[in-house]
Amino acid sequence: MITESFDGLTPAKINVPKNENAVKVDAVIYTFSRKIEEYVAEAFACEKAGEMFMAHGSSTVYTFRYHGKTFGFYRTWVGAPACVGALEELAAILNTRKVIHFGGAGCLNKEIARGKVMVPTEAYRDEGTSYHYASASDYIPVKNAGVVAAFMEKSGVPYVPGKTWTTDAFYRETLGNFEKRKADGCISVEMEGASVQAMCDFRGLDLYMFFTSGDLLDAPEWTDRKQEGQIEHTQHDAGHFGIALALADCVTDLE
Repeated sequence: MITESFDGLTPAKINVPKNENAVKVDAVIYTFSRKIEEYVAEAFACEKAGEMFMAHGSSTVYTFRYHGKTFGFYRTWVGAPACVGALEELAAILNTRKVIHFGGAGCLNKEIARGKVMVPTEAYRDEGTSYHYASASDYIPVKNAGVVAAFMEKSGVPYVPGKTWTTDAFYRETLGNFEKRKADGCISVEMEGASVQAMCDFRGLDLYMFFTSGDLLDAPEWTDRKQEGQIEHTQHDAGHFGIALALADCVTDLE
């Protein structure tokens, strides 16, 4: 059973090589969006720290300075196994304890506007990766949800807190499962949240997570809720990287 997969007693067969020369950064921010990667590379004086590789391509790991601090940045891959694998392998390139995770998520409540920031408080574990990093449970708490919510409040960023539904199978987000998750208090659905939180807990990393409200499931038929080619109010909106960077700047002052 997948729910019996967690093994906290024996070592892993494959491990990321230790790198004593990994670049020390105050925090790392990653995006799923190629458009945001292009924006950051142009808008900041980025330096290449390394590359991560998978069979379908590579992702450059950057560093840049902001407000006297050094931040890491890279474009990750969609889906829990690839996203978590990249974060594991990042340790061979960058040395940090703080991780900023942001991206788009489907919306389970029609009252939440497109582009609104959603702060997950717990993540429903409808995927496989998290069960290898934490003992079985329906939900995994998002430990720093309160910190992220306080930052949004102080910064004047409108946001909605609530549970998220992390699933591997977006083409199997059935009506029945949608209704169960919405009734349980979930406001978003995405593919990585529970897994990244479980991995960060296991590795002793501080995770700070928020989503951009996107397509809508809470309607008679699924709707994308955006115009063709639209960037504003989507996960590709550079303004949401601005929120992530300000959050990173804020949490690096917390010790």
